[in-house]
Amino acid sequence: IGSINVLESLRLINCDCNVIMITSDKVYENVEWVYGYRENDNLGGSDPYSASKACAELSIRSYFKSFLKETNIKLCIARAGNVIGGGDWSQNRLIPDCIRSWSKGEIVKLRSPKSTRPWQHVFDPINGYLTLALKLNEDRSLIGEAFNFGPDHLNDITVLQAVKKLSEKWGDGASYIVEDNNFMKEAKLLRLNCDKAHSILNWKPILNLDKS
Repeated sequence: IGSINVLESLRLINCDCNVIMITSDKVYENVEWVYGYRENDNLGGSDPYSASKACAELSIRSYFKSFLKETNIKLCIARAGNVIGGGDWSQNRLIPDCIRSWSKGEIVKLRSPKSTRPWQHVFDPINGYLTLALKLNEDRSLIGEAFNFGPDHLNDITVLQAVKKLSEKWGDGASYIVEDNNFMKEAKLLRLNCDKAHSILNWKPILNLDKS
């Protein structure tokens, strides 16, 4: 609904601008394969969060094709991996939850320790979004396209491995346990293929996992 509100505003304003609509790496129909998902792979979602992101993309594409394609509004879609860093203190996010808990001397509870995610620092996808917005000025053939922005696959580690790395940097008091949460419908393996952003935008991630 939020995406549709933005799209409806764009339709009514019809100004000359570049628009980057950001969804998520969760938009893909995850079949748990080891390959990174490409921008033209099937969208979908077995859990409500993923399904909502896929629905947002369907809304974006329908508005683009119906109302925005022949206007001065240059629109693209960006899909990023799991973003960390940069003032994110939202609930139920791995790194903020760890810092909050350890700051209070509490134990972190991991619900999906074996799930592999494309972790990246927020600076890298933002760099990609801005690069894409600038490129839209030069190349109208990019309008309506989607781009993945994800880390090098060396950053694709499990939740448990990420917390272990963080706990080592934190030091004393960084404890965690694994919860039995089999009722959670959550993908175990998720990777992105970012060849399109590499070749067309000359974009690549800069920060490795340790620096992030």
